[in-house]
Amino acid sequence: MIEALPGPLGLFFSALISSTLLPGGSEVLLAWLLTESEYSHWLLWGAATSGNVLGSLLTWGMGYWIAGRYPLRALDKPGQQRARRWLESYGPFGLLLAWLPIIGDPLCLVAGWLRFGFLVSLVMITLGKALRYAVVIGLFG
Repeated sequence: MIEALPGPLGLFFSALISSTLLPGGSEVLLAWLLTESEYSHWLLWGAATSGNVLGSLLTWGMGYWIAGRYPLRALDKPGQQRARRWLESYGPFGLLLAWLPIIGDPLCLVAGWLRFGFLVSLVMITLGKALRYAVVIGLFG
């Protein structure tokens, strides 16, 4: 029998989709699961964080991949230009804000485009997103 609750796997995919260029609401699902299910807070935190980080790394990878195919001046959207200026000023530490709605996706895309190192990008993205989900758990758990 299929369980009615989406559970950790559903949360993982919700978080993954939320962190790509598509909109999503993984925080709402996490809050709901915290109040309506008996899953471990750690399990839910891990599922949300890992899915969200993976989605951001996919976006980072897209930026890295297309960097060689288009000149940097092709970042013509206002959000991409803001992300570029932010990352050129703060470097990889700017990726601590990859969790923010609207600007987080361009930050990851532009970080890949600027060829930020994979490991440092992974660490900065993970720290920011893990803290965000920890706050959600602190509020609803």
